Amino acid sequence: MNNKHNLALAEEYDQKPLPETQMPERGEASHWHAFLTLGFSQTTRGTVLKTCDHKGPLYVQKPFYPEGRDTAHVYLLHPPGGLVSGDCLTITANLAENTHVLITTPGAGRVYRARKDKTLQHQITQLNVAENSLMEWLPQETILYPNAHTRLENRIDLADNAKFIGWEITCFGLPANQEDFGEGQAEQGFQIRQNDRLKVRERLVIDDSSRAVFSAKAGLDGKPINGLMIAGPFDLKEPSNSVNHDELIDSLRQHCTQHGSLSGVSLVGEYILVRSLHDDSEQVKQLFIQCWRDIRPALINKKYNEPRIWST
Repeated sequence: MNNKHNLALAEEYDQKPLPETQMPERGEASHWHAFLTLGFSQTTRGTVLKTCDHKGPLYVQKPFYPEGRDTAHVYLLHPPGGLVSGDCLTITANLAENTHVLITTPGAGRVYRARKDKTLQHQITQLNVAENSLMEWLPQETILYPNAHTRLENRIDLADNAKFIGWEITCFGLPANQEDFGEGQAEQGFQIRQNDRLKVRERLVIDDSSRAVFSAKAGLDGKPINGLMIAGPFDLKEPSNSVNHDELIDSLRQHCTQHGSLSGVSLVGEYILVRSLHDDSEQVKQLFIQCWRDIRPALINKKYNEPRIWST
């Protein structure tokens, strides 16, 4: 997608913002309205999980520090394993100044088949990143079961000099079982604001009026796996002795080519976007990890250190 098209989408959706965090209509068969709010601070012991409030089946283990005390690795746990009709999960992470947090999940997320009433299955992720802080949001894939009815929102608010690296990998249907998304409905939003100014906004809507997007060349091109990775902001105006942004983008494009998927890299303002369409979610994840290994030292001058949970 080119820059002009992205800006046009941004202007369009500025007029129609994503819904505010709210509890959906809940019928008798509804289940969880859960939230998890994490607060991270910088202390003499490094980046610490200062506050953790939750309701319902959302938890975190204690932070791990494989890179030293200044970078906290956090594993997000959702014991039910997925969303059913009526569920609403809200995940919030508040990073104070000079903190560095990496959040991932131990396994795939799931959105199960909706009930006949099509009550919404809703997840909101809100990441607030203060000055000179870094948020890495690297969850494993999300599987949308046939006939799910879901809205998945990612909202990232950055302050001055804050950085973000994140991705989402979505599997529509159960391709291993030869089951497509069927009559499912999905709305996905991914937006980044810095100092209250919109920088990136991505939105995908699949419903009865737009189901042709699955087969369209300008859509998913018949691929059940859709991946999006976003990193930035990069300082493209100031020359750097250590980072050549053109070489970085060329390297990322080589990963896409070598990976054999329908993938590409684009620059949207100060943000690098990597997109991938594939038949295998694990292959998309491996591509994004390769890109992350290159992006991380270029953006924050730190070598990659993969979460241990990825190897289990």
